[in-house]
Amino acid sequence: MNTSVLPKDSTTGGAARPLGGDGAGRSGPAARRRAARLLGRVLLHAALIALAAAILVPFAWMLVSSVKRDNDVLTVPIQWIPEEFRWDNFTHIWTRIPLLTYLGNSLFLSVTITGLQVLTGSFAAYGFAKTRFPGRDALFLAYVSTIAVPWQAYMVPQYIIMERLGLVNTRLSLILLQAFGAFGVFLMRQYYLTIPDEISEAARLDGLSEYGIWARIVLPLSKPALAGLALLTFVNTWNDYMGPFIYLTDNELWTVQLGLRQFVGVYDSQYAMIMTGSVVSVLPILVVFLAGQRYFVQGIATSGMK
Repeated sequence: MNTSVLPKDSTTGGAARPLGGDGAGRSGPAARRRAARLLGRVLLHAALIALAAAILVPFAWMLVSSVKRDNDVLTVPIQWIPEEFRWDNFTHIWTRIPLLTYLGNSLFLSVTITGLQVLTGSFAAYGFAKTRFPGRDALFLAYVSTIAVPWQAYMVPQYIIMERLGLVNTRLSLILLQAFGAFGVFLMRQYYLTIPDEISEAARLDGLSEYGIWARIVLPLSKPALAGLALLTFVNTWNDYMGPFIYLTDNELWTVQLGLRQFVGVYDSQYAMIMTGSVVSVLPILVVFLAGQRYFVQGIATSGMK
């Protein structure tokens, strides 16, 4: 009977193992697992790309519509490549309405309210996270629960208060109403809980007051959360429409969101100019987000960790 001659193993002196033995058997399932993981990652990235594209479609439509004529904006189906690019829309809009004044008003309100919310939110969050007093947790729960109350429920009482104080048609009314926010307190408190209490205790032993601990130790360690809160507040204030619509009646005080209403007529609307103004109004938000996105993502990702 003929048998194949196998080469001897140089290390053991015995016959070498035939190909396709246990090693190949073990590598088969491992290779299939790696292929399955690779396929899963590919499908996940494909789904994320499709979702991102769906989210960006309205912005692409807004950008394309900003260089169209009014009659071409609402065509069905959508004309993604205009027959005539009206680049002069971006120059005409500055002469059609006082857009620079509206942008300045929006910027002033956004920066002021953002600064106050970051200040008050971080300071109140320090009291709820790093100090102990009777009823602290109950008070925090009651304060945070106000997030669930819709703004329409207390819109009329707020307006009556501002009217009796003589603050209607002033920027101060919006600043006072939005200088405090329960969401900012909640966000900052969750981040403060990730900072070890031993740091605050050591600072107290060194003689620092609570104000000093907050300003010199806690705040420098909370830059990601501060950036996240600042970005969210800035975007919400910049995009706010109902607040300025209710409290600001003078055209010189209007924000850019109110200013775009001038292109909406009773019988006709200048849709191209509305889209052009919307593109201009989005640019400051885009700049702010790109400048602070690293801190924003880090702050949101770590605010719930302890």
